[in-house]
Amino acid sequence: MDSEPNLSDVGQRARRRIARRLLPFLFILYFIAYLDRVNVGFAGLEMSHNLGFTDRVFGLGAGIFFVGYFLFEIPGALIVEHWSARRWIARILISWGLVTILVSMIRTPAQFYGARFFLGAAEAGFFPGILVYLTHWFRHEDRARAGALFMSAIPIANVLGSPLAGWLLGVRWFGIPGWRWLFILEGIPATLLGIMTLLYLTDWPREAKWLPADEQEWIDGELQREKAAKAAIGSRTVRQALAQRDVILLALIYFLALIGLYGFNFWFPTILKRATGLPNLTVTLIVALPYLLGTFLMVWNGWDSDRTGERRWHTAVILGLCGIFMALSVSASGNLWAGLAFLILAGACTMAFMPSFWSLPTAFLSESAAAASIGLINSVGNLGGFVGPYFVGFLRNLTGSFTFSMIFMIVALLFSAALVLTLRVRRT
Repeated sequence: MDSEPNLSDVGQRARRRIARRLLPFLFILYFIAYLDRVNVGFAGLEMSHNLGFTDRVFGLGAGIFFVGYFLFEIPGALIVEHWSARRWIARILISWGLVTILVSMIRTPAQFYGARFFLGAAEAGFFPGILVYLTHWFRHEDRARAGALFMSAIPIANVLGSPLAGWLLGVRWFGIPGWRWLFILEGIPATLLGIMTLLYLTDWPREAKWLPADEQEWIDGELQREKAAKAAIGSRTVRQALAQRDVILLALIYFLALIGLYGFNFWFPTILKRATGLPNLTVTLIVALPYLLGTFLMVWNGWDSDRTGERRWHTAVILGLCGIFMALSVSASGNLWAGLAFLILAGACTMAFMPSFWSLPTAFLSESAAAASIGLINSVGNLGGFVGPYFVGFLRNLTGSFTFSMIFMIVALLFSAALVLTLRVRRT
């Protein structure tokens, strides 16, 4: 991580060592997680036709993942805080890897719904658990940058996963269609990484044999001072934190933002394919473009947010631009390639708001209150991952066009951006 002139030599060494040890591995874990989460969007290019699924069936199946996800988020975040991040994250990886492989065997809408529900339940707690885990190792001043490097796995998973998916959709090994191989071959790494997680991650700095004693003492002292400063403002119980105005607002903001994010992620390949008629491999290569651009935007957002200590505007502006670019895409519907260019810019913004956004709850909460709040925000927010894909498919079936689906996402994104500016959390 970048040096900070006011830090002691031991502080600089500790920050660099912790970042080098943890962030690449956490990035790989989330890279695999996100591949497993969004591969259904690519599989849908062939799966729906192969199995006779309508847009409404596909949208419901894609989104129902988040119903299972919703139910176990808060318990998962608290388990990481009070038990063991290493063991809980390993359990999640192994179970969701096995369920992803099972998704390859579905044949009916009911099986599709059930498999996606259990996949969401298996993965529940992973993302908020990692966010809580980062609070065990990184100061608040470093957390947006650390989060940005970890969360950059989202766009990069799409950049690398898109051509991989395009290639796999074209194979037919042993008489099995490519979309089934997509689930099989992307489920196996999660199970193997779960086993590696048990051996590699360390729950707390005091348990880290790879961290010298003076660096252990420094990071532990920094985190304890941070907790003490928050406690001096007024400590909160889990129940008080969950009922707090800004926590509820953050959950609503994330819910609306994820309507746009997952509505775009799951349907962009299909929209592009139907608009252009291009081959699957070409479609998946074009789909990678917004995520390539989004990687740079996300890392910049985390870096600049930490540099300035400002979180709200860094979040609101990107969400607002996402909605504006999507609206420009709709208005340019008469010009296919102009509309596509605006849609690519919108896609780049769909996830770039996350580093500054996820620094907001830990700015005023710590320990169990922060863990439970992160779980609540993520669980309620991810219901937007159900609402977005489902209503995009529903409105497409109802109207015969994606225009109203896009307007639905635009309204959600602009409303989300406006709500960010009503938060009381200031410069941190």
